[in-house]
Amino acid sequence: MGTGGGRWSLRYFRHLFVFYFAIQEINQNLEILPNITLGFHITDSCTDAGFSLCGTLMILTGILNPVPGFSCHQQGQLAGLIGSFSSVTSHAIARVTGIYRYPQISYGSMDVLFNDRVDFPFFYRTVPQDQSQYQGLIQLLDLFRWTWVGILTSDDDSDQKGSEELKREIIRSGGCVAFLERIQFSYDFKVEQYSKFKKITDMIDKSLAKVIILYSTNSYMVIQFCMPWWKMNADKVWIISAASSSLANIDFPSSATASACSTFNGSLAFAIPKGKIPGFKDFLYKLHPASFPDLSFLRPLWRSAFFCELSNGSEPSRLRSCTGEENLSNLASRLFDVNNFQFTYSLYTAVYALAHALHNMYTAKSQHGGNLKLEFQPWQLNQYIKEVHFKTPDGDEIFFDEKGNVPAHYDIINWYLFPNGSFSSRSIGKFNLSASSGQQLFVNQSAILWNPYYTETPHSVCSESCVPGYRKVLQRQKPVCCFDCIPCSEREFSNTTDAENCMKCPDDQWPNERKDECIPRVVVFLAYEEPLGAALASIAILFSIITDVILAIFITYKDSPVVKANNRDLSYSLLISLMLSFLCSLVFIGRPGRVTCLLRQVAFGIIFTIAVSSVLAKTITVVIAFNATKPSSKLRKWAGTRISISLILLCCLAQIVICIAWLLISPPFPDYDIKSEPGKMILQCNEGSTIAFYSVIGYIGFLALLSFIVAFLARKLPDTFNEAQFISFSMLVFCSVWVSFIPAYLSTKGKYMVAVEIFAILASSSGLLGCIFFPKCYIILLRPDLNTREHLIGKQYSKKPK
Repeated sequence: MGTGGGRWSLRYFRHLFVFYFAIQEINQNLEILPNITLGFHITDSCTDAGFSLCGTLMILTGILNPVPGFSCHQQGQLAGLIGSFSSVTSHAIARVTGIYRYPQISYGSMDVLFNDRVDFPFFYRTVPQDQSQYQGLIQLLDLFRWTWVGILTSDDDSDQKGSEELKREIIRSGGCVAFLERIQFSYDFKVEQYSKFKKITDMIDKSLAKVIILYSTNSYMVIQFCMPWWKMNADKVWIISAASSSLANIDFPSSATASACSTFNGSLAFAIPKGKIPGFKDFLYKLHPASFPDLSFLRPLWRSAFFCELSNGSEPSRLRSCTGEENLSNLASRLFDVNNFQFTYSLYTAVYALAHALHNMYTAKSQHGGNLKLEFQPWQLNQYIKEVHFKTPDGDEIFFDEKGNVPAHYDIINWYLFPNGSFSSRSIGKFNLSASSGQQLFVNQSAILWNPYYTETPHSVCSESCVPGYRKVLQRQKPVCCFDCIPCSEREFSNTTDAENCMKCPDDQWPNERKDECIPRVVVFLAYEEPLGAALASIAILFSIITDVILAIFITYKDSPVVKANNRDLSYSLLISLMLSFLCSLVFIGRPGRVTCLLRQVAFGIIFTIAVSSVLAKTITVVIAFNATKPSSKLRKWAGTRISISLILLCCLAQIVICIAWLLISPPFPDYDIKSEPGKMILQCNEGSTIAFYSVIGYIGFLALLSFIVAFLARKLPDTFNEAQFISFSMLVFCSVWVSFIPAYLSTKGKYMVAVEIFAILASSSGLLGCIFFPKCYIILLRPDLNTREHLIGKQYSKKPK
């Protein structure tokens, strides 16, 4: 086996020790590769592609000065390579090992370019590929309702592609990206970069986005923001991608260095899980140089930790004096710092995955009588790595998918700065992409320590959410997260936050005052209980009583000249029809029903036809009576009550025919008017056929106009009790009322339309009653001296034309 290391820091020594521990554990396990001992060859990549290529060729050839194409391994056979940690070095290694078809299992390379199985058919990794955290990032944004975020990344090509893809995923999920800025990565500060940094920091400070995603596959990206030129406000929450979440893995030499990274205080980060490695702690605490056959890779650690040099063949006393039990214990404690255990577990898993693949191939060869020395071609192991499936001591299932990736799951950690300036982190949640939908993300929100700038969960939106009762209207040339909140229109409502459209209420409901729900409409009709209905009903009853009193007077004084002068039968008919006219207006008041809707207009039409035809008959009777007194007049045979009754019946018959046709073809029915008054549902009678309704009104108007014309022509006939003048006035009032009724009726809605018709009925009926019968009642009751035949005859002759 071979592995690529890294810088001589505690983190990379931890990787070396866990690698060594895993090899030892496998060799001591009788169930995995029995009778076969795993060896290893370690080279340092120095996080550089050139060094990685040199180290890889040394491992492949087995000699210090490699010759490509030659293998000089004196013992054993190379099975595969473990590493490297970074994507850059892993890419360089994969290009070489792919030529020789050696499998490579990386424990830290998260770059998505390795998903390409055409270019990297022998590449595997025990860390999630970088894109697998996109859904976790998006679900985290959704959890806190952060819809307006910024993204910072490096100028690396892979980071730029990944950040663009992350931006598209955020937008696809309904969020928005306020900005996406690329920062030139550099270990050394250059003066010419200051203006660029200043421009970016000013833009971040001024942005409404309170959440910034730091996305990069470079684990040293975070250190850039701990430099003095990155001076930003504290009102930002940072979300760090998994490959960049290395702040907790950096061994700060002092608390002052850690406090320089206060920008990240209270931030959240995705991190590679820190699994448990049974026995590793005891291994570290028993660590001693004498335990290792080759001390070359321990010398830098000992030089840094204990300021002493190690050499092969050192005397035991020299080793003890160089280290000391207390110093070794302190070193083991630092190496076993759980907070810095990221990627250590994935390295441990990578070694075990390769060992399981070798064991499965060894078992398959044994069953088929193969060579127990386990000699094989490099490409043969590839198939067995694809079929690896086992559980780690921590309970995680390890297997590789078709792209060489293990199941993706992350720890979500919270970074916080202690008052003494030291930085630390703790796990506050998990993200498991393999879990069922809705259960992938878990965050213990109560455990989060936000930046002290915030007293509650931070808020990051371009526009505040539209409360129920409003709808979103996008702002021109801005992302969908920037919008205005517009109140729902009069007949619409919205009951959700950030509604894109308002909904219409059902016909029988209306939005409440806040327009966030529908409430039943108020059913409105002209009721007896309301003042208008009560007033109209009282007036109708009062005038019907007055009509009854006048009828009683006429019956009492039926033999008086005033009553007999103009056909008392027609007077009775007119008074009865007027009384019914007043009473029929009561049918228009109250809750409309099927029966009342059928009766009200028909009853009104027929009763008014009787009244108007009675007036017409009276007028014609007056004309016939005076013309029949002339010598040799042919109208004498028409004088009498038969002509007047026939005329009334004939006029009523025509109206009855119209009403029957109306009821048969399109009768009136109860209906609701939901358009006239907001929030109300007017219960009224739909006339059914508008033509039939206006035909009834028009026919009555025709009879009234005919009566007015005849009465107007007969107004100067000599007679003390001649009704022609009174009929003219009554018909003038009647026609005026109904002519003004039509525009008034058409311009009103709901119950006021009914009130207009009732008023027209009462006004026209009272006009007939007052103009025709009040003068006669005055004579009958107050001037009996005028109610004599002598007065009638005398008046006749005095006004007889010469």
